[in-house]
Amino acid sequence: MHHVFVPRALALSLALAAIGSAQAELLTVAQPADIRSTNPGVNRDNTTDGVVLNIVEGLVGYRENGTVGPLLAKSVDLSEDGLTYTFKLREGVKFHNGAPLTSADVLWNWQRYMDPKTDWRCRSDFDGRNGLKVTEVSAPDAQTVVMKLDRKSAVFLDSLARTDCGMTAILSKDSVAADGSWIKPVGTGPFALKEWKRGEYTLLSAFKDYVSPAGDKPDGYVGSKRPLVDEVKFLVVPDPSTSKAGLMSGAIDAGQITSTDVAELKNAQRLTVFSPHDATKHTLLFQTQDPVLKNVKLRQAIAASLDIPQVVAAASEGLGQLNNSAVYAGSAYYKDAEKRTYKYDPARAQQLLKEAGYKGEPIVIYANKRAHVPSYQVAVMAQAMMQAVGINAKIEVLEWATQLDRYNTGKYQISSFTYSSRLDPALSFEQFAGDKAKQPRKVWDDPAAQKLIDESFLESDPAKRQALFDQLHALMLEQTPLLVLYNGADAWANSKRVQGFSVWEGKPRVWETKVVGGK
Repeated sequence: MHHVFVPRALALSLALAAIGSAQAELLTVAQPADIRSTNPGVNRDNTTDGVVLNIVEGLVGYRENGTVGPLLAKSVDLSEDGLTYTFKLREGVKFHNGAPLTSADVLWNWQRYMDPKTDWRCRSDFDGRNGLKVTEVSAPDAQTVVMKLDRKSAVFLDSLARTDCGMTAILSKDSVAADGSWIKPVGTGPFALKEWKRGEYTLLSAFKDYVSPAGDKPDGYVGSKRPLVDEVKFLVVPDPSTSKAGLMSGAIDAGQITSTDVAELKNAQRLTVFSPHDATKHTLLFQTQDPVLKNVKLRQAIAASLDIPQVVAAASEGLGQLNNSAVYAGSAYYKDAEKRTYKYDPARAQQLLKEAGYKGEPIVIYANKRAHVPSYQVAVMAQAMMQAVGINAKIEVLEWATQLDRYNTGKYQISSFTYSSRLDPALSFEQFAGDKAKQPRKVWDDPAAQKLIDESFLESDPAKRQALFDQLHALMLEQTPLLVLYNGADAWANSKRVQGFSVWEGKPRVWETKVVGGK
């Protein structure tokens, strides 16, 4: 064997350079938990969606402002009567196995989703059980898909785009075995699934034949979506301190951080810290059928007793922004009317308590101590402020499962609670509004509000919808069935050698992301 002697320092630097060049195109993203499956919209949670939606795409997708835009479709046309949707497919789109996308693939996917055996979580939104039924899906030619509904719906495209539905992903038939059992997602997205090592990582590779939608930058799940790194590893790192150490050392390129670590990591030389906001709602729910809280003046007194900007700042470590509306702050429908807030006025709170005939009855706030939700922090601040005006507020900390059970059965006085994202305002209002006799989990049970919400599900004209949402916000401020405090504001960090990495709705987007320079 022929030996060449190289000084040790030089050997080490050569070895590191070799590693650097080999790994320059790998992006490592830390995740707090493993994915549940690779089957879009079937066995999922938010972490799962965050990985899978880099692999698959639907006919339509969300824009940043919560409206829906064409994705695998290049255009969507709605008939005069509002019942027929015509999707024209983009040319040149391929699946990860190289096969071209055609309307036949869309039909096959729709049949699969509508088959109860698939167990797709969103089937009830399209099969008539939740009011809307897709009566017919046809393909007049290879680039055209027509869907017919039994009634008008302002949220039909929204439902197709929903991330928890897996964006109603269009998959190749190769994704399933002959007996229909799931193999893996063969999609059209910017990245293909390379390997899932359960409990450890999910590895994706760039899809070299990916044809990006138009756009000069990413826009929600549409816009420019080019894969600019060779591979992405979603690494399971359950412990936040381990994730933080990995970010500091350069072993991890991007990951969520706790809000308490923001100040320290902002000073770390190699890291960029950012706070993506989303449409989750951090709230205080009032049980309007409770003997004490059924009095609207008492609920208004609680609202007036709270210095909400201070609650938000403390509970979010300064990352959150006050929003008392069910319409999230990034929405196309978030206008001046939605920016109206509750006013902090302790003297008025005391006056309202008198008018309500409040006798010092104990009022219990339920809270939990889960990571990444401000339930307990909000409860502690609210309790102190309520006590300051003479409300006998107490806190009871529950396990999350118990708190959720009491929410579902309506058995609470006040609950410090977080709602998951709903981007369309109609869906957001509908999350907490409805008939308590039929659904005890509903918080706002008011016929006038329900009428406006029902109209917003039928009305597709944006200006008319805006007027409905404006009225709903005014009514909600007046009746105070709950206090929406602020929308989600997570904290993330990424290495400065990473450019273009972004997070939207709590989910990492690894397209348009570049790795520059060594570790």
